[in-house]
Amino acid sequence: MVKRRCMYWVLAVCAVVWTVAILWVAPAAAVPLDLNGKYEVMTGEVSTHTPGKVKMIEFADFYCPHCHLFDETAIPQLMKEFGNKLEITMVGFPVIRGKLPTAFDMYEQARMMGKGNEMRKVLFRTIHKDKIDGVLDRSLREVLIKEVGLDPKVFEEGMTSGKPARAVDEGKRWGERIKVSSTPSILLDGNIKVDGANMSPENVMSIIRSILENDAKR
Repeated sequence: MVKRRCMYWVLAVCAVVWTVAILWVAPAAAVPLDLNGKYEVMTGEVSTHTPGKVKMIEFADFYCPHCHLFDETAIPQLMKEFGNKLEITMVGFPVIRGKLPTAFDMYEQARMMGKGNEMRKVLFRTIHKDKIDGVLDRSLREVLIKEVGLDPKVFEEGMTSGKPARAVDEGKRWGERIKVSSTPSILLDGNIKVDGANMSPENVMSIIRSILENDAKR
């Protein structure tokens, strides 16, 4: 009798664990597979989708001319098309060799202070239009920091804290985990990856539009 009760107890526990496991992985399987456009569903990543909104993570290198072009042409098109239905966040992912990580640290520090988008634009312009792609020394940083509306003293204190550098390292590990091999690459809603030749504005727009249309049908 005792053995039988123990067996029932073990089966009940296993059933609960199995149910929790199914619920835990369910968000990753919730991504519709009939989206328009060319993309890859990352099976090991969990969907972060919220109905009516798409979260776009852009893996980019400030020194990459393709990333600069995407920032100047594709991003404005996407924002014009989708407005507040699209949330864009950049993750620094260095691929150009021989460059110091200062620009990536500056972006992360500005993002922590609520000015990430502004600093992103300023850094791309400084590197690609002003042709300052060498050392971003403290005097130059002060000019850029003031331009985006931040206090240089507070900003530099944040830079020396090590938090921006750690954030950059976390972003690199994230990109490596999902096998980002070129920039720019994007991740939509946590597990829909678009990269390489598929990074045309038209393709990205088609995928995002398809996600939002699927939401409207539910």
